[in-house]
Amino acid sequence: MSARTRVVIAKPGLDGHDRGVKIVARALRDAGMEVIYTGLHQTPEQIVETAIQEDADAVGLSVLSGAHMTLFRKVIELLAERGADDVVVFGGGIIPDADLPELERLGVAKIFTPGATTQAIVEWARAHIVPAAA
Repeated sequence: MSARTRVVIAKPGLDGHDRGVKIVARALRDAGMEVIYTGLHQTPEQIVETAIQEDADAVGLSVLSGAHMTLFRKVIELLAERGADDVVVFGGGIIPDADLPELERLGVAKIFTPGATTQAIVEWARAHIVPAAA
């Protein structure tokens, strides 16, 4: 029996817009992944704690507030500090193209910008997130 991919989906910071992240969470769930949605206004510490408690294979962050550089960096740093740097970090939101190379350098596996389809997100997740052995 193969393990199901476990993905924590989170809305870090003060951003209160969650329609898009809920659509992504549902698409991943409908594709057979186990999705844990943390809700709004999560701190990086809360997100990483959830990822570790849930034995997540990936963390998806949705950032529309403009704080993406700080929030992605902090989540990646905290995962590394907790020995969970094998957790794939990806995300989406309103993120300028100019910031994408720096996010990649930090270790963000993929950023989905406005217009990305749920099909593209699911296909990427299937190809790049490997579930831990059961």
